[in-house]
Amino acid sequence: MTPETTSTRSSRFPRAATSLALGALIAGCASAPPPTGRAVTIERTTFGIPHITAPDWEGIAYGTAYAHAQDNVCQTAEHLVTLRGERSQFFGAQTPGDFGLGKLPNAQIDLFIRYHMNDAALAQAATTTSPQVQQALRGYVAGYNRFLQDAGPGGLPEACRGKPWVRPMTLADLSRATEQSMIQGGLGALAGAVLAATPPVTKTTAAPVDLQQAAAEIARYSFNANPEGGEFGSNGWAFGRNATPDGRGVLLGNPHFPWTGTNRFWQLHQTIPGQLDVMGATGGLSPVVSIGFNKDVAWTHTVSTGKRFTLYELKIDPNDPTVYWVDGQPKRMAVRTITLPAVAGSATPPQHTFYATDWGPVVSLPRAGLGWTAQRAYALRDANTMNVRSADSWMRMGQARNVAELRAAMGNQGMPWINTLAADRDGNAMYADLSAVPDVSAAMLQSCTPTPQAAALLNAAGLPVLDGSRSVCAWNRDAAAAQPGLIPAARMPVVITPDYVQNSNDSFWLSNPETQPMPGVSPLVGFIGTPQRLRTRSAILEIRGRLAGTDGLPGNRMGAAEVQSVIFRDKNLAGMLVMDDLQAACAASATALTPDQQVGCRMLSAWDRTSNSASKGAPLFREFWRKTKDVPKVWRVPFDPAQPVTTPAGLDMATPATRDAVFKALGEAVGTLRVAGFAADVELGVPQSRLVRGQKIPLHGGDEFEGVLNKLESQGQSLIDPKGYAINYGSSYMQVVTFDARGPVAEGLLTYGQSSDLASPRAYDQLPLFAAKQWHPLPFHPADVQAQREGKPVQLAY
Repeated sequence: MTPETTSTRSSRFPRAATSLALGALIAGCASAPPPTGRAVTIERTTFGIPHITAPDWEGIAYGTAYAHAQDNVCQTAEHLVTLRGERSQFFGAQTPGDFGLGKLPNAQIDLFIRYHMNDAALAQAATTTSPQVQQALRGYVAGYNRFLQDAGPGGLPEACRGKPWVRPMTLADLSRATEQSMIQGGLGALAGAVLAATPPVTKTTAAPVDLQQAAAEIARYSFNANPEGGEFGSNGWAFGRNATPDGRGVLLGNPHFPWTGTNRFWQLHQTIPGQLDVMGATGGLSPVVSIGFNKDVAWTHTVSTGKRFTLYELKIDPNDPTVYWVDGQPKRMAVRTITLPAVAGSATPPQHTFYATDWGPVVSLPRAGLGWTAQRAYALRDANTMNVRSADSWMRMGQARNVAELRAAMGNQGMPWINTLAADRDGNAMYADLSAVPDVSAAMLQSCTPTPQAAALLNAAGLPVLDGSRSVCAWNRDAAAAQPGLIPAARMPVVITPDYVQNSNDSFWLSNPETQPMPGVSPLVGFIGTPQRLRTRSAILEIRGRLAGTDGLPGNRMGAAEVQSVIFRDKNLAGMLVMDDLQAACAASATALTPDQQVGCRMLSAWDRTSNSASKGAPLFREFWRKTKDVPKVWRVPFDPAQPVTTPAGLDMATPATRDAVFKALGEAVGTLRVAGFAADVELGVPQSRLVRGQKIPLHGGDEFEGVLNKLESQGQSLIDPKGYAINYGSSYMQVVTFDARGPVAEGLLTYGQSSDLASPRAYDQLPLFAAKQWHPLPFHPADVQAQREGKPVQLAY
């Protein structure tokens, strides 16, 4: 088939008024060089997966940006507005905008971005990356701008057609995108706390720390502090030769990420003949595959428990709240006021004054007892600020030939806030947390924690607070670390085994529960001997059952087909742990129950304890357990560190107060469903569904607090409403990969499809596949690409 060839000089914008400025900017920011004889080819296969082939890294990134823009140009264009600190100008100062894990008023987003982003420093940091990364960055910018030029303003989707905020990308924009992604797990998540930091106007006294309130407040911001949901998560499993049918490695990648915004995944296949042949998925504004496979090795990521920052408690000068003391010497905070351009409808331009210390910017979390008072304040130091190393890591990972080389590729500590799980064709499995974590030992935590209350915050809220009045409490600087202040790779936990490893966002402790964890790891990487989230326990129980041959499937090995079956069983571990006790209590107390409680008992006794779309009673259990899980001492069997997979368990229905609270929650759950317009025995797929091009698609999967491996969540929704569950988060890009003599044998899916434009046929076109628990063969080999190819290849000179 003859490719459709386009020259960099052949396309021009229509000479409309809105396009003249855009064309001029493109000419100024990324004018096309003369033809060099180089070209990138983009082929599309089933579901619009692009297969991008180019002779070098610049071309690969050029084609990647162009293809991504074909599917997601409006999403990218809006994200560039965010990265420039211009949301107020175009979308309204007080209108909430997406930022990291949540939303902030646009003016606050702009103020934070304009304060934090330092283009000169980012440009200097970019010079430390490899020549290949620098080529890719240039190529990505040029490829995106080429798409804008080829499409013209009139050729863009309706959401951004003719909009003044659609402008070409610059290298500075792309550097800001990387920085914003890196700090998502730390400073970026706490942008609201940075904006809340203002000096006290009176000599206020520090309030005592309420540990429960502090835990709740930190969980609102944290990437991975809340075991009940609301944070980035994932399941990753890797099986070695001792666990698989043919001795080849098997990998499951099941990231739980947002279904909207630039953290959406996008599938792709990149080939540089003789150098690179890698397939998988990446996020927006990324020139490399971040989760994927090549002919020899497959990998995935899960969000790590490692801490990305520490707070420093400052000793404030009693005469000036902007002066703090270190080693007996006063230091004045750096003060900087940011003023935004004038916004229509506002009498004065939005502005804010920021305060910074040698440790980092001042933050304020008063509801957590961490406010700025006359006695103390708090500063934040982030381990991922200026982390430009991730692209180099992922480039080398895409070229790795086994898990050992994959591990070496991450030795530069470019992984910002993620674990890596991998399997190779030789039957090796690996778990590695080689992410960026402050180098603070257990001994240092003990000696540098300023107060007992601060020490308690680490256990209660996962928040490390160090003494900012002593320079000795600065992060350790190990010469072996990729960046001063980080724990070097040699002291981070890694397991390579012929058996198996797993992670569902708990610590490294039980990555393989049959082996002893690596000793001497800093508590800031993760805790040992603490209760595990239900998804972790469910994963280990499922894997153990499969390898013991007791799970109802034939044999006792975990091949690709078995992985696919297990992850989509949708077992509800919370239900399995508590329903026997609830049923017994229902039978024993039948005459004393209210009508709604009796209905709840009857419906849940018939429930199959899964979160399948046809499961009657699953919504009732979700609303019941949403209320019940927080009942004090609800578990009959408490947590036992010696039995972390099976405890805690059961309902303590022998204690009157617990029993009354459980039955109260059960009756209220029935009422909640009734108010929302659903019967108590409604099938899950009725309220948990999505309308795609006129077709209602019932969805299987459960919420984090239910312990369902296939996680689906309605973030921002506290309980069911008349519209049901508005699923906007959870299982996203999924891949199951093994190997044969030719190379990878991979199947996968992307729940929400390749395009963020809801008018596109590629938006949610894979959701019916997910709903039917089916998988799509991922075409890696040339013959498979040819067999699935859709449309004509496009060739772009660059």
